[in-house]
Amino acid sequence: MQEQPLLRVEDIEKYYGDPSAVTKALDQVSFTVEAGEFISIMGPSGSGKTTLLNCVSTIDTVSAGYILLDGKDMAAIPEDKIADFRRDSLGFVFQDFNLLDTLTLEENIALPLTLCGTQPDKTVRRVREIAEKLYIGDVLHKFPTQISGGQKQRCAFARAVVCRPRLILADEPTGALDSHAARVLLEVMAGFNKEMGATILMVTHDAFSASYAKRILFLKDGRIFNEIRKGEKVRGVFYHEILDVLSLLGGDRPC
Repeated sequence: MQEQPLLRVEDIEKYYGDPSAVTKALDQVSFTVEAGEFISIMGPSGSGKTTLLNCVSTIDTVSAGYILLDGKDMAAIPEDKIADFRRDSLGFVFQDFNLLDTLTLEENIALPLTLCGTQPDKTVRRVREIAEKLYIGDVLHKFPTQISGGQKQRCAFARAVVCRPRLILADEPTGALDSHAARVLLEVMAGFNKEMGATILMVTHDAFSASYAKRILFLKDGRIFNEIRKGEKVRGVFYHEILDVLSLLGGDRPC
C-alpha cells in the first residue's frame, strides 16, 4: 500500500474582509509534500504565498478546503492543543530571526527542548550537535546582539530543527542576509534535507534561494500557476529555469 504524503493541501480557499469587500487570497490551491522533500513557493507580491504558509503553519485558518499533516486535519486540532502541535510537529524560520536577546544562542536553541521536558544532559548534547553542523558551535555562549545576521539565522534554523519536527516552514529566511550569509544558510538547509531527510517548505521571492529546492510551486492571484522540478539538473541550470517561469509570471527578477 502506498504511503500517504506528509502534507496534503486540498482545494483550500482563503477570504479576507467583510461581505461588502471580500479579498480572495487563495483560490482552490492543492498540492502534496512527501517526507524528505525541499519545496519552495514563489510568486509576486500579493500572490498568496505568505497566506499559504500561514495556513499550513496554523497561524491562520482556511475558509474552505483541508490541510492534513500525517493524515490529520489541522483545522480539527483543539485550540488548547495547537501550541503543543506546533512545538512537536513544526519548525519555524522567519526573516527577522525571532531570537530572544536575553538568552544566549545555546539557550535560544535549547528552548523547544526545555519546553517539552527533555532531560538537561540530552538537551546540551543535542544543542551542541546541531550547532556544530551549523557552524555556530564556537559562539553558543554569546547573545544575539553580539553575532552577525548570518549566525543569527543559523541559530534560528537550529532552534527550528532541534526537536526534529515533521515539517520545517521557512518564510523568506535569506531576506535579511547578505549574499555570503544567504549562501551559507541555504547550503546548510540543503544539507539537512539531503543528509537528515528534513522536510522543508520555503517561501521566497529570490530565484537564487529557490534554486536550492527540489521542487517549486509558483503562485499567481492565489492559484498555482506552474510547478517545476530540479530532477538531475545542476543548480545553475535550474536557476535559469526559475527565471524563465518568473518572467512569464511577472514575478520579481534580480536587477
